[in-house]
Amino acid sequence: MGENHSGEIGAWQLVGVGGFVVGCVVAGIVLGWLADDRWDSSPTGILVGIGVGIVVAVVGSFVRIASYLRR
Repeated sequence: MGENHSGEIGAWQLVGVGGFVVGCVVAGIVLGWLADDRWDSSPTGILVGIGVGIVVAVVGSFVRIASYLRR
């Protein structure tokens, strides 16, 4: 699984970005669920967690893809 230095994004890089996106959204859901459980605020925590997870996923994906394209 060597690195691709030609400025192209390979399959493994895309799998990594996809895993990052899924991880961010799932982490947001779990943290929101825990906040709801702690403060009895259902469904506010989960909704905020999903929103934050999506924002982090989009920004992080942009940064990762931009770094691959700069190589």
